[in-house]
Amino acid sequence: MKPASPPNFDQDAFRRALSQFATGVTVITTRAPSGQLIGITASSFNSVSMTPPLVLWSLATRSASMPVFRENSHYVVNVLAASQLDLCKRFATVKGDRFEGVSHAAGDSGMPVLDGAIAWFECHNRSRYEEGDHVIFVGEVERCGFTDQTGETQPLVFQNGSFHSLGPL
Repeated sequence: MKPASPPNFDQDAFRRALSQFATGVTVITTRAPSGQLIGITASSFNSVSMTPPLVLWSLATRSASMPVFRENSHYVVNVLAASQLDLCKRFATVKGDRFEGVSHAAGDSGMPVLDGAIAWFECHNRSRYEEGDHVIFVGEVERCGFTDQTGETQPLVFQNGSFHSLGPL
């Protein structure tokens, strides 16, 4: 296999080009061995496989939450609705107890499922891959669900540095 060529662009150009891709917004939740609830906002969620049911997301290696996510057996991917922008920002920026006052319920795995999420995936932490400055987590979905039976609830979307909702074309 031919080796990769060195990048022919600067890091700012790479960041700006990536920002053009619209992504859904999730909050990944788990429980530390101490019982403390942990959650982080992530837009790196993607499906991998239907059989077995696999999804992936990534986390910066320097994240304070990395040790818990790396060692835990389970986590939940909560897909946020457009109406949950405050929740997105809370799990992206708040220091201390991000769950204070946040309505949630324990899933079958004991991990927190956020009330109002338009979909959720309870995952077994199947594998991890260190790549660059992130770790890619591959989860095997044990249970999943969604709240909007009609498909009318808009997802929260991030693109070009701003949050959006979607509308039909």
